[in-house]
This record gives sequence, structure tokens and C-alpha cells, in this order.
Amino acid sequence: MSIWKLVRLNFGRSPTHFGEIGIGLEQTSERVRSDTLFSAWVSAYARVFGSSGIEQLLTNFTANPEHPPFRVSSTFIYRRQGEGFIDYLPKPIEKPIGYPDPDLPIAKPYRKSNYLPLSIWRQWYQDNGFDATCDFQQLINDYKAAFRPYELPKVAIDRTTRATNFYHTGLVQFAWEPGTAASQNTVNSLAGLYFLLQFPSANDELEVQLRMALELLGEEGLGGERSSGAGRFQVMDWGDLPEDWQSLINFADGNHHALISLFWQHPLPPDYLADSARYVLQERGGWIASPSGRQLRRKKVHMFAEGSVFPQVPGGCLANVTPQQFTAHHIYRSGVALSLPIKLAVS
Repeated sequence: MSIWKLVRLNFGRSPTHFGEIGIGLEQTSERVRSDTLFSAWVSAYARVFGSSGIEQLLTNFTANPEHPPFRVSSTFIYRRQGEGFIDYLPKPIEKPIGYPDPDLPIAKPYRKSNYLPLSIWRQWYQDNGFDATCDFQQLINDYKAAFRPYELPKVAIDRTTRATNFYHTGLVQFAWEPGTAASQNTVNSLAGLYFLLQFPSANDELEVQLRMALELLGEEGLGGERSSGAGRFQVMDWGDLPEDWQSLINFADGNHHALISLFWQHPLPPDYLADSARYVLQERGGWIASPSGRQLRRKKVHMFAEGSVFPQVPGGCLANVTPQQFTAHHIYRSGVALSLPIKLAVS
């Protein structure tokens, strides 16, 4: 029986820069995808447990790709609500049962509602189906209230010519408020990021090791602009799934599976792309740092994005994206998939 964990990250007043495809550093997202989280995490793992430790961990992924030691979702927004939390999930690409046809009055706000609170996600895709009385604008406003994107002006100075270049860096600040004197906290976090972990079976040793590496990553920062203090977080919670999450992952009447991570597999069995599959491809690239000090581009791969829907449980594996010029070790991007069961109309 698989073991699931829910992990919440508290960024406090630290801004984040999670780069997306765009020009320069201007483009940023409010969350980080599963392959980026995995890469940063295993890099921290290597610093804690050394080359032998990380080699063994990655071998456990590559030697038996159908049974990885763990699966990790992308990160998604959570918001505090009293003593509890509202967790957001990516809206599956396929419309839920009961979605109206024609849909002219709601088509535009429906398309803009890319993330749904867990309760609505479960209602639409596991329980009674679409609710036409949903206030889409309120959904969008509540989600956007969890974070504030802004641009930070910067100046780059050429080391040789001393010429200057003015530019902006996109950052995201999660919602917070000043703490009270009674609690002796300077900041109360009102929103942040969470992700899910799935282990094929209980593995206390690996779980402890991963948490140690994640806490180190929190001190160093996740994403870009770390030298400016961006991306630092504390592991606020690492525990078993709450009851509402348990009922969601244990849903037994599903006939499809919706991704909550990126997914890559080569070769891909043809039945994954059956008529009922609905998906979006996401190009994944970026840079690595070479021992020589040169910046080298990773090989690009296209992965299935979160919200993509398949008629079976997607598996996935690590993609070897090592540049041809780089020989120190292999560079991987995680295409190991994590998904949730959903119920869709079958034509």
C-alpha cells in the first residue's frame, strides 16, 4: 500500500522567482513545477549525503523506472482559512460531467479558472459534476489574493566596459500579515505552496533523508534570484493526508487520471493517447553550471503538463538531458508522474 504525505512550505516574507519561458528574467510564476522541485531537491540531497548517496538515489529511479522510490507533485497554492487550509488543484483539461452545451455565458470565466479549491475540484470531477451556479470571478479573485506579483528594478554593470543595463526581475510575494506580540511571531503566513509525496511503501529512512535535504533547500532558496534572498522557506508541515485528501486519492469510481505533476516517458505506449486523452505539452529546458564555469544548456524535452488527462495511471521516468559537452555526471529532469483519479463522461 502506497504512503502519501502532504508537505507545506512557508515562505514568510521571502519573495520567489520561478522562471517561465520568456525573455530575460521578467517572466515568473507563482508556483514551481515538479521537475524543477525534484532537481533542486536532489541537488540539496547530494550536498547532505555526498556523491555516493545521490548516485544510489538516482540509480533507484533509473534501474527500475516502473517502481521509483517516490513520486512528487508540482507545487500548488494553499491559503489559510481560520485554523485550516484551502488547497488549490489544477483544473483538468477535459470538462466535467454536466458542463453545459452551449456554454456561451460561462465559457470565458471557466477558461480563466485554471486552479480550483479542493472541495470544488472534488465536486466537479469525483462527485456530482459541474455546478452551473459557481461564482467564477470569486474563484479567480480568491486565488489571486494568495500572492502578489511585482517587478524589481535592477542595474547590470559590464565588468569590462562599465556600461550599464537597466532591467526588471519578476518576483512573487505570498500573502502575509504582521504577527502579534502574544505569539512572538513577526509574520503570520496567509498563503504558500504545498506538494504531495507518494512512496510505494513505508520507508522511514528515505523520508528522513528527504526532509533533511528539503530543509537545507529551504535555507538556500528555491528558484531564481537566491543571491538576493528569494525562494527561502521553512517546512511548515510534513505529515499524513487530512481526511478530505484521503477521500480524494482513494476515489474508487474514476475512469481517468489527471496529472498533478509533469509527465515524460520514452517510448510512450500508444494507448496513453487514446481518443479520451486530453493533454498539453510543456517545453522544459534551462541551464546547468559546468565545472569549468561555463553555462551549458540542458537538452530540451517536452513533457505533459499538469491537468492533462489519460485513461490510465501515467507512470513516467527520469529524462536524461545531459549536454553533449558535459561529462562529469548525468543531468536528469523528472518526468515521474503523479496523478489523481477522476470521473468523466465516456462517449
